[in-house]
Amino acid sequence: MNFSVVNIEKGDENIILGQSHFIKSVEDIYEAVKNSSPPAKFGIAFCEASGKRLIRFDGNDEELIKRAVKNVGNIAAGHVFIIHLKDSFPINIIPHLRSVPEILNLFAATSN
Repeated sequence: MNFSVVNIEKGDENIILGQSHFIKSVEDIYEAVKNSSPPAKFGIAFCEASGKRLIRFDGNDEELIKRAVKNVGNIAAGHVFIIHLKDSFPINIIPHLRSVPEILNLFAATSN
């Protein structure tokens, strides 16, 4: 097994990095973010772990979606998701993410 350091490219937004296990994760994460903080701008991307290993994505801000897709593609680990978040803070979102059944872990929530 090889370990690599992957830099996360971001602007002035917050990010949340986590692990989930189901292709419907993006839809459920979208709903959790939108319902917990309606003014939030965000982009979500998730790496599938089997089959074609697609990157699934969604959000309501094209720039943040593109950044999320690029970063999760660079991480390239199955079941990992990233949320790029503006006009809200992770503290507003995390309790709602914890209620999403398919989310296994939240690794980081930061603006650094």
